[in-house]
Amino acid sequence: MPLRCLLALVGGLVLAAAFEPVGLAWLMPPAIAALVFSVRGLAPRRAWIPSLLFGVAFVFTVMVWMRAVGTDAWIAMCALEAAFFVPLGLGLSWSLRTPAWPLWTALWWVGIETWRSGFPFSGMPFGRLVYATVDTPWADALPWIGMTGVSLLVALTGTTLAWLLLHLRDIGRRAYAVPAALAVVTVAPVLVPFHVDESGTTTVAAVQGDVPGTGLDVVAVHRDVTANHVRLTQELAEAVAAGDRPRPDFVVWPENSTAVDPFTDTEVHADIVAASDAIGVPVLVGAMANDPLDDTQVLNQGVVYQPGLGSGDRYTKRHPVPYGEYIPFRGSLIPSTYGKLRMVPRDMARGTSLEPLRVADVLVADAICFDVAYDEGIGGQVARGAQLVTVQTSNAMFSRTGQLAQQFEISRLRAQETGRWVVVAAINGISGVVRPDGEVVASVPARGQEVMVETIGLSDTLTPAVRLGVWPARLALVFLVCHTITVLVAYRRRRRRDRAVEATVEQGGPA
Repeated sequence: MPLRCLLALVGGLVLAAAFEPVGLAWLMPPAIAALVFSVRGLAPRRAWIPSLLFGVAFVFTVMVWMRAVGTDAWIAMCALEAAFFVPLGLGLSWSLRTPAWPLWTALWWVGIETWRSGFPFSGMPFGRLVYATVDTPWADALPWIGMTGVSLLVALTGTTLAWLLLHLRDIGRRAYAVPAALAVVTVAPVLVPFHVDESGTTTVAAVQGDVPGTGLDVVAVHRDVTANHVRLTQELAEAVAAGDRPRPDFVVWPENSTAVDPFTDTEVHADIVAASDAIGVPVLVGAMANDPLDDTQVLNQGVVYQPGLGSGDRYTKRHPVPYGEYIPFRGSLIPSTYGKLRMVPRDMARGTSLEPLRVADVLVADAICFDVAYDEGIGGQVARGAQLVTVQTSNAMFSRTGQLAQQFEISRLRAQETGRWVVVAAINGISGVVRPDGEVVASVPARGQEVMVETIGLSDTLTPAVRLGVWPARLALVFLVCHTITVLVAYRRRRRRDRAVEATVEQGGPA
């Protein structure tokens, strides 16, 4: 057992190195294989131990950026996420006893990954295998099979590698058909990429205004932040008037470009209107707005400001961060006066709409910060007609960590999944414009202060991944439930049979 535990710890660290800021994606298959070897041959009552250690090493490392919020928050969140590797160990132990165990173990990984990505309190999707696949052949499969499908493909590569290593000596020629088929499936999207038809173009400006001082606390200098974005937009208007830059069809400001309600703060409202009027096109503003239905709540919104008209369509963040933007069961689980929870006086309400925004006659799928890591939001808006994707994000608190790179990579993968151009506007990095093939055509690094103006392709083509929606994830959860029930039923029958045999022996009958 000590060697198994050591192998599991090393495997978890290796898997974390596949993600940004290290970004060695090819480490994922050997890391998954190491987990298989650490669990193989163990009964379920012991298999969870190396699996948990693998999870601890992986989760605490890949999400070390959470320490920017607080060491206590990092420990609490990662401990909860690592706990999901306990049922994973049980599932791997059950699966490894079956003939087709490379497939079943890969399905268990994806099922647990899906579970922890949505539970509890919306879950934590960071660390999904697919989020480390940028610039790899796996990512080329995204428009065909989506995020869950690509995670399964990566996991299956790792479990197949373990199978190959176990059977190197006695493997026959026919058995090589399994890895050969997997290789074909992996490489096929590279050879036959999904074609996206372009229905038109639009010109978009994305503003990264930066946060004065250390760049870590938007709220403390929120008026300066808003002033930065107003000034840069007005300077763009001057450059357009001088013929130095092309006129955009609309402008995107990041999340928290105003940290107060622009509809009740007259100064901020006047500044935004002035910027919109100066450039003469709509501005998609990231704003914190009061909830009109409940004054104890706040809304994190993308608000379309029309020049000369004021506000238009709005998108409300669908996945507020628990204990960061709202406190679940406020006052009953953890006192709201504990530590940095004092900084969350009002809960952020959850958005529900999947209707795309209409900005300058373009239908836009918007996502705010962590929304980009969840499958249903962007895909749901694209399925309803969105022609491009915008990601408004702050990330100021994490500006000195690997979280920025991890989230920007997810935005690149969303472009490939949906077949849409993606425009990322971050308050102090990383902003960028991404083509549907995942290529970055323009970017602004962390702490940069710049306006990007790019011509963006529009599309109405729906990829198979968008058509599938969240069904692959749901089917992964169904597999977990069905396999667990099957194992428990078989165990119960076996116990009944054993008891019947014991009773027969005690009665002197034939065994």
